[in-house]
Amino acid sequence: MKKSVVKEILSTSVYLLCVLIATYLIIHYIGQRTEVQGSSMEPTLQDGDNLIVDKISYRLHDPQRFDIIVFPFQYEEETYYIKRIIGMPGETVRIDWDGNIYINGEILQESYGREVIQNPGRAEEEILLGEDEYFVLGDNRNNSTDGRADLVGNIHREDIIGRAWVRIYPFEKAGKLRHQ
Repeated sequence: MKKSVVKEILSTSVYLLCVLIATYLIIHYIGQRTEVQGSSMEPTLQDGDNLIVDKISYRLHDPQRFDIIVFPFQYEEETYYIKRIIGMPGETVRIDWDGNIYINGEILQESYGREVIQNPGRAEEEILLGEDEYFVLGDNRNNSTDGRADLVGNIHREDIIGRAWVRIYPFEKAGKLRHQ
């Protein structure tokens, strides 16, 4: 009788250890849940939306223009930003006072900005992105701290945690996010 109890405890312990290891590996290498805080990505993402961030795709291919990415805010521990990629490595980015976004001197055709940009910030002057740098904007352009601010600046490839993949809450809006 005692041997079967010990065997059952050992079996349950091994099972729980395997579950914990699998959970750790999934959260650190495949995907993680994150919550949107603030309105900088409206109307695409709302305050309180819960997302799954795909952490594996960018191990297989590079980020693309208009991808919604998650990256750490460099001045605050455990704070992450969610923004849309606008400028790609090696490109120049400039925003004029009419709200036009220029990539390599050409106006960017995009439909994600909620309104006309009122303040180009540091992008008033042409920004040359390095070979591993991305320029990001929030969709709610006039209520977003993004690549136009020195606090955020250009995002290095190695700092990108992953791509916002699926909204899991609120349930009525659940589903895969549109990037392109």
